[in-house]
Amino acid sequence: MINIAIIGAGPAGMMTAIKSAETGAKVTLFEKNSKLGRKLSITGKGRCNLTNNAAVEEVIKNLPGNGKFLFSALKNFTTADTINFFNALGLKTKIERGGRVFPESDNANDVIAVLEKKIALAGVEVHLNCKVDNIEIGNDGKFKLQANNKIFTFDRLVLATGGKSYPATGSTGDGFKFAKKLGHSITEILPALVPLEVEEDFVKDLQGLSLKNIRATLLANGKKITEQFGEMLFTHFGVSGPIILTLSRTAAKLLSTKQSVELQINLKPALTPEQINSRLLRDFEKFKHKSAKNVLIELLPQKLIPPILDLAFIAEDKKADSITKAERLRLAETLRALTLTITKTRPISEAIVTCGGVSVKEINPKTMESKIVKNLYIVGEVADIDGLTGGFNLQAAWAMGYAAGQAGF
Repeated sequence: MINIAIIGAGPAGMMTAIKSAETGAKVTLFEKNSKLGRKLSITGKGRCNLTNNAAVEEVIKNLPGNGKFLFSALKNFTTADTINFFNALGLKTKIERGGRVFPESDNANDVIAVLEKKIALAGVEVHLNCKVDNIEIGNDGKFKLQANNKIFTFDRLVLATGGKSYPATGSTGDGFKFAKKLGHSITEILPALVPLEVEEDFVKDLQGLSLKNIRATLLANGKKITEQFGEMLFTHFGVSGPIILTLSRTAAKLLSTKQSVELQINLKPALTPEQINSRLLRDFEKFKHKSAKNVLIELLPQKLIPPILDLAFIAEDKKADSITKAERLRLAETLRALTLTITKTRPISEAIVTCGGVSVKEINPKTMESKIVKNLYIVGEVADIDGLTGGFNLQAAWAMGYAAGQAGF
């Protein structure tokens, strides 16, 4: 009987444990927290976005961090397989906007409960409150783990320790240290799916303002890199919200190479420059005796009017009928290109996922076995894999755990 150790009881670790035990291996699961699936309990704002009801190709598109590496694993354990897996455990699921799959109960703890039950039924030995401090490989090729002042010996080792995001859940980068010690390369660790900080002071006055149906473009040294359409939110430090989180991975990489990064917001993407100009002309004529700040009340959220006028060099109290053509054109341009200077991302501890990790060039994509150390497997966020919101990161974890759990049997 193969004796397997799995370090980390997150989604990838738990799936690996279940599949390995089902194949007849003796499995021991080490978890530093007092319960399994700590990070899983806070995903999807506590609702747990299990997966996304998307085809393999679509899932890969939504895994900008080496999604193509997972092609084989995702083919072998699809999003439909994930849904069927949980349904078979007695967890009812539902599909929401954008193909997002949630438990019918909207409770992440129900997901953890069915996994815990399955782990127990599979005969997995679970060590909670048990932090692995050191790993050595003996002359016999076996793995010797030091945890809670004891030494454990195993034939096979699975690193499923997570990344560095949400350290309070146990993801403190232990896996990167272990993998490096065992000979692996670690790509640069950066935050992904994280809010962005900006230089401009006026955003503090916009705190809490949410904008919908806007287009945000990321620029590096003045050159367009990528863009997103949708919803964003102003905060006391900068910007957040769905499209900002999607752009943040690219922003983090650009900032790490010391490039000048800007965010250009088109507040009226549905209108052409001519249409915006016509709209302003009409409003200025309609309210020609009103001040500029009152004329824009139908066009913009009230909080946004003062900074927009300031950026267009128009006094708030200037009457509409005295605004010049040059001022109007400048205002129209500001509405189409409100530009913010990105100074940095929020800390990795606030990121939803980690960008970077064990290089996928050193992992077998079919089995998740290390190409450097025999019988060492690397799954989940400890590998250089990361995706966008919508259930894609969890699908990657389930698929990797399934691949590792079935490997070599």
